[in-house]
Amino acid sequence: MKKIAFLLLLTNVAFSQTQLSESLLTTPEKSTFIKTSTYAEVMSFLNALKAQSNELHLINMGKSMEGKEIPVAILARPKITTHEEAAASGKLVVYIQGNIHAGEVEGKEATLLLMRDILLGDKKHLLDNQIILFAPIYNTDSNDKMEKGRRPSQEDSPLEVGIRENSQGLDLNRDGIKMEAFETNGLFEKIILPWDPSLFVDLHTTNGTWHAWNLTWAPSYQYAGEASTYNYNVNNILKPISKTVKAKYDLNFGPYGDYEVSEAWPPKNFYTYNHHPRYLVNQFSLRNRLAILSEAFSHERFYQRINTTYHFVLEILEHTNTNSSMIKELVKKADDQTIQKVMSEAGKTKKGVRFKMVPLEKIENLPTYDYVSYTNAEGKVSYSRTAKITTYHGVDYHAKFEEEVESTLPRGYIIPAAFSKIAENLKKHGIKVTTLSQSKKVEGEIFQIEKFTKSERKFEGHLMARATGKFLAAKLTAAKGDYLVDLAQPLGNLAFYLLEPESDDGLVTWNYFDEYLEKLGVNTHPVDYPILKYYK
Repeated sequence: MKKIAFLLLLTNVAFSQTQLSESLLTTPEKSTFIKTSTYAEVMSFLNALKAQSNELHLINMGKSMEGKEIPVAILARPKITTHEEAAASGKLVVYIQGNIHAGEVEGKEATLLLMRDILLGDKKHLLDNQIILFAPIYNTDSNDKMEKGRRPSQEDSPLEVGIRENSQGLDLNRDGIKMEAFETNGLFEKIILPWDPSLFVDLHTTNGTWHAWNLTWAPSYQYAGEASTYNYNVNNILKPISKTVKAKYDLNFGPYGDYEVSEAWPPKNFYTYNHHPRYLVNQFSLRNRLAILSEAFSHERFYQRINTTYHFVLEILEHTNTNSSMIKELVKKADDQTIQKVMSEAGKTKKGVRFKMVPLEKIENLPTYDYVSYTNAEGKVSYSRTAKITTYHGVDYHAKFEEEVESTLPRGYIIPAAFSKIAENLKKHGIKVTTLSQSKKVEGEIFQIEKFTKSERKFEGHLMARATGKFLAAKLTAAKGDYLVDLAQPLGNLAFYLLEPESDDGLVTWNYFDEYLEKLGVNTHPVDYPILKYYK
């Protein structure tokens, strides 16, 4: 009993009534934080929770390549078992996942602890106004491929972790557009589309950056979507939470990013990652929903990283529980604005399709491990990290995305029947696609591709493509059986980004048109992009 009490104290968990059994301790707690949970141990823990609570229902979002069911725990009061029941309840739906990269295990462990607290401990109020979906072990297969030395920056804390990619060799956090992974398809088919969470939270652990925040965060970035969800996320959730955790837990949170020592020291610039919707979090700005990236600090000890992630998710849920009606109204309004903009501005306004990162604001208190310069054996100036933590001011934070290339917003697109693969990808994202039952005359533009290039090295199995050229006015008759995508729908921004030929992360980028274009000789003369954008 003394050992159990000590472990509970470490994780800052309080229980008001329920006496725990050993089955309700996580693997890190049982091992004094030298081990992380296996898939079987996660499932055992979830089933032990289910046996103790009538407010937990377990479903799965499908199976991995190796046949493991990917569990999703639905926490609701009263108990909810289907998305239809969730919609009928009128409550906000929040989705939180861990272990998308199976070496980054803190989210997995923190969500298990939080579920225990909500169901059996002193956090029961978090189910007053919301339904919470937890997917603690998204990358089920790779979680159990554990070895030592996988993340040396964590100083073997825990001793062994799994690998980054799934069983197909894919990075699940680069699959948001092409949707080639078992897990991605299950996530969208079973969770994102039917449950329609207003907030998506993805839990990671950074590896390699040496800032000195306990945790960094990023919103779903604003680029081609509506600005309202981004603004609310940053100004009402993320920045206030950073103040709250400092006051309540003495934890230091800041915006996600990194600096380049070779660029300058002390640092003058701090850079986030790019805006591409291939990253699941970043796709949600195009879906008119909120999303949050969490990155624990890999150079802390394992129990500290769990504790930090736990409190970040806890404060997010405190906010969503208190402000559930406001968030539901926010996303509904963003959907309405997307539709209205297409109906009133199609053919009149331009939207960005390629973006560059520029400074957003200055960071006045950047905590970081310091560096000293020295002359190496080749006589060149180099830098060595020290144990000293210091703070630098006036650092440009590069986290804004400006348009480099724009394209006119159409009313919609016509996709020839032969390109059923394109239509199926759109449908998997939830975009409404209709099949023409009769021919239809339309006016719009065809994009003439004048240059088509591909990367020399594969990324996620793809030679990333880019098309440049010009739009030409066109009138044509769409045939019976062709596909029509009307952008006057909630996912209009996403459809625009996927179908625009010059988009920096659309279907052209991911080689969906290569075979067609190369067969027509795109590398020797101009070729028309097969999808028409129409205005009338």
